[in-house]
This record gives sequence, structure tokens and C-alpha cells, in this order.
Amino acid sequence: MEKIRLGISSCLLGEPVRFDGGHKLDRYLVETLGRYVDWVPVCPEVEIGLPTPRDSLRLVDGAEGTRLVFAKTGEDMTDSMQDWAKKRVVQLEKEQLCGFVFKSKSPSSGMERVKLYDRNGIPKKTGVGLFAATFMEHFPLLPVEEDGRLHDPRLRENFIEAIFALQRWRQASGRHATAAGVVEFHSRHKLLLLAHSPEVYRQLGQLVARAGTLKIESLIGDYQALLLMGLRLKTSPSKHLNVLQHMLGYFKKTLSADEKQEALDLFGRYRRGELPLIVPLTLVSHFVRKYRQPYLEQQYYLNPHPLELQLRNHV
Repeated sequence: MEKIRLGISSCLLGEPVRFDGGHKLDRYLVETLGRYVDWVPVCPEVEIGLPTPRDSLRLVDGAEGTRLVFAKTGEDMTDSMQDWAKKRVVQLEKEQLCGFVFKSKSPSSGMERVKLYDRNGIPKKTGVGLFAATFMEHFPLLPVEEDGRLHDPRLRENFIEAIFALQRWRQASGRHATAAGVVEFHSRHKLLLLAHSPEVYRQLGQLVARAGTLKIESLIGDYQALLLMGLRLKTSPSKHLNVLQHMLGYFKKTLSADEKQEALDLFGRYRRGELPLIVPLTLVSHFVRKYRQPYLEQQYYLNPHPLELQLRNHV
């Protein structure tokens, strides 16, 4: 697989572009995830022409809505930022991004809970950075996260699973895409989709059942919209348990009584939070190899992202 192209706030790569002349290097993003990613850096404040260092900016709640102003002088940079952001997201269409990692708390790039100051100078964490808001409006279903939220193991695993799935979809739905290719992609991602949303899984199944009767452009567009919608929905222990039990059903005629009991014991311990997902999943993967189950061998749910990332060791 080619490296995944992701947008990122430049400071997270170690670039000294922050208002104080510093950076916010995130070693996990650069040194670990970076082995699989081509980063496309964006710094809204520098790209609209502000110097480094500079006075800090803040979001304020004014009569005309949310404004981006300098904290000391009150100079309003809202129009400059919004005009630039609208042009920048159009440019980013050409990058074929599979997602974006924003800098948390930033008045330009924070995707949620950014300080928004009222007329008395009192902040509430209800704001969204102006560039982040424009990006998410322009790419409403693209996977997005911010550095602070990626410290949560479940959010990290969900985001990285989504970007790898989207990369595979981009390859399957490229210039020479066929209905058969879409069906094959869906077949190999069924259990992964089920772990995100049983409802979206059902809708995609209905769409794929009509693949032969639809124009390929319509099929790809409708499938992609549902796929991205499903991937945005978070997995959970109960959803994973449902998939684990579903997979175990493929071995009801082959497992010994002891093997089945071992699996059920591990499922129970995972449900109670005593074990991470990787433990019962490793046992099921062993059954897949041992009994050569052809359908499950093809399921990306078992290996949705590189094992070296160890994402399922913590969920």
C-alpha cells in the first residue's frame, strides 16, 4: 500500500510556527504513524502572512458571531482567515487526503473545545478554530482528529483504522473501478463495518446487492458516502463482542468443546474490561489459520492496520 496522505497542523511536525516561535512536536505522529503516512502540513496563521513570533490570537463571541482577533490589540483577522481558508481547502482537494490531524485548542485549527471569549473576557470551551471549521464543512465525512484526542487509545485506534480503510477504498475505486471491485472491497470489509455500525453495514449490503444495476459512478459515490459515514461512528466493546461472536459461529462444527469454552471465557473477560481486544482476537485469528476458514481469512477486521502500531493492545 502506498503511504497515506494526511493533512496536519505544521507545528505538530516540529516546525517553529507557533505564536511564540516554538512548536508542538508530536513524536507519535512523526516517528510512529509517520512510517505509514505522507504528511501535508498546514499552518493557517503563517499562511495568511502573520510573522513568527507574533501576538497570540483568540476567538471572541461578538455581535456578528465568532471573530478571530489579536489578544492584545483586538485587531480582527476573521475575514483574512476565512477568505484564505476557503481557497486553501479547494487546494487541498488535489492532495487526495485521507484525513487531517489538527492542533488542539488552536483558535485557527482546534476542531472542538477551543476557548471562546465573551464580551467580558470570560472564556468558555465551546469554540472551533476557523480553519478547522472550514475544512470540516468542505470535507464533511473525511476522518479528522486532533493531537489531544489522539492520546485516547479508542479514538486513536478508530481514526487510524478509518484512514487505512479509506486508503484501501481509494485504491479500489480508482480510475479503473468496476462493480465487481466494489463488491470485493465490501466483502472483505464486512466485519470491520459491522464493528462500527450495524445499520450502515445493513445499508451498504443493500447497496452492493444492486451493484450490477447501477452506473459505476453512482455506485462509487453512494458507497463512499455510506462508508465514510460508518467509519466516523466509533467502535465499542459491545460492537466488537458482537463481531467476535459472529466469527466464532463459523467454527461451530470444527472447534472442540475446550476450544469453544476458551473462546467464550476470553470474550467474557474482554466484555468485563479485564483484557484488551487483541487477546480474544488473537485466539480467533489462530482458529482462522488452524481451520483454514476462507471467508474470515479475507476479512480486514482481523488486520485493519499494521500490527506494529499495537493499537488493539489498548482497547
